[in-house]
Amino acid sequence: MSKIVLITGASSGIGAATARRLAAGGHTVVLGARREDRLAEIAKAIEADGGTADVRRLDVSDRRNVTAFVDEAADRHGRVDVLVANAGVMPLSRLDALLVDEWERMIDVNVRGLLYGIAAALPHFKRQGFGHFVTVASIGAHQVVPTSAVYSGTKYAAWAITEGLRQEMDPSIRVTTISPGVVESELADSITDPGAREMMRAYRANSISPDSIGDAIAYAVGQPPDVDVNEIIIRPARQR
Repeated sequence: MSKIVLITGASSGIGAATARRLAAGGHTVVLGARREDRLAEIAKAIEADGGTADVRRLDVSDRRNVTAFVDEAADRHGRVDVLVANAGVMPLSRLDALLVDEWERMIDVNVRGLLYGIAAALPHFKRQGFGHFVTVASIGAHQVVPTSAVYSGTKYAAWAITEGLRQEMDPSIRVTTISPGVVESELADSITDPGAREMMRAYRANSISPDSIGDAIAYAVGQPPDVDVNEIIIRPARQR
């Protein structure tokens, strides 16, 4: 069955890979991110391959923007089947670097952005009697390393919020957490702290393609209504 799938943070990395994978599987994807030019390029490539994609500028830290993103997709397509909450930032640093602005940005995007997505999509899912939340968390939700304290805290929050949502929902609304390990992406580009940047360069020596995460999300989304894939942890075989 073809589904209407909304993807945040869709302009690169896991979001873009997930969009391509789901569109190739016959789903209609609605892509949201701040970089509209990148979204347009991805949508054009999807449509050239026979898929269907819409694009919307989206800042997940803006509650009204998130609500409009979901509501407009529902109006245009008649329903919303899946929300993939993928948008995230990762400016790692030691706590004693006191990069408070960067801490706040991670909280705004990684935690508030997720909550705004839930608040926007849940009324549609309840009214429809079905829906699927997919949260892209991180291996950082399960382990903390030096420089990752705040980032891991936001990703543990994302994991906890999503697990709580799963327990609270009627079974007609499915909930999945995807926790990737080291993936080829632009996430590390936001690191401004020199020490953290150097540590991450070594840490990311072994990484996997974002296509692997897109495949995992497609697997969860493609299960029949009575199957709820609660969590997938996926990382490079060499990552320990």
